[in-house]
Amino acid sequence: MAHLELKPKRDVSSFRKLAIGSWATAYDPTVYGTLTVRMDAALDYLDAFHQRTGVRLTATHLVLKAVGEALRRCPDANALLRYQRIYLRQRITVCAVLPGADRQGLTPVRIEDVDQKPVRELALEVEASAAKVREGRDPRVEQGRRLMERVPNLLLHRFTGLVSFLTYTLNVDPSWLGLPKDPFGAAVVVDVGALGLDTAYLPLAPFTRVPIFLAPGAVRQVAVVEEGRVVPGHVMNINASFDHRFLDGYHAGVIASTLREMLEHPVEAFGPPPDAPLPTVT
Repeated sequence: MAHLELKPKRDVSSFRKLAIGSWATAYDPTVYGTLTVRMDAALDYLDAFHQRTGVRLTATHLVLKAVGEALRRCPDANALLRYQRIYLRQRITVCAVLPGADRQGLTPVRIEDVDQKPVRELALEVEASAAKVREGRDPRVEQGRRLMERVPNLLLHRFTGLVSFLTYTLNVDPSWLGLPKDPFGAAVVVDVGALGLDTAYLPLAPFTRVPIFLAPGAVRQVAVVEEGRVVPGHVMNINASFDHRFLDGYHAGVIASTLREMLEHPVEAFGPPPDAPLPTVT
């Protein structure tokens, strides 16, 4: 005799199915932390950038660029585990996860060579790629979604483990399965601030083999101390989850100091806002 009144949920998204199939026993190597950065200079920079170029930068674009620079400065963090050994990536790829247009789903955007792209080019690429995903025009994402819809619930954990083993342990290109190549890169940045959250700690998803998950929160106004005086200021939390199997306090420190340096001194970090907009990336 069942002791709970239950019924199965029918409308399960492909993302939720993927999450269910990803985690089992909680033997977890995750370390969590929060970096709070002043955002007054960054907000002025974003406003000036938009006025001079027409390109609407966001704090998430700046974080993406700063993460790319952090991984360049700390190449040991730009890595993954294969056969219980650390392998260093030769390119810096970062995945941005943005809220969907209807605020119901998530939009993943993979950006290669983040460290080498000017922030304006980066922002245009992110927005163009996000639009393709939201409108169902990204063939790799659509193929992946259709594939996940066909996987039975009882096989989700085995399926995600198999794909991860083939893609990362054996380093086999998953295109033959209709899946994108290295969809998550070395770090994932999830824009939880767009959801109205100040603080959120993300779980490491084992099948992604990503050791760094960052969640920039909403920018908020608080009381801050400047030269011994309490004044209003704007701050943002950057919430981090690290895989402690091969990232430690040193790596976290390099990443944190780079994020703080670039976000609090945006003109020096990203260059002055240019005078003319680039053509839209398609």
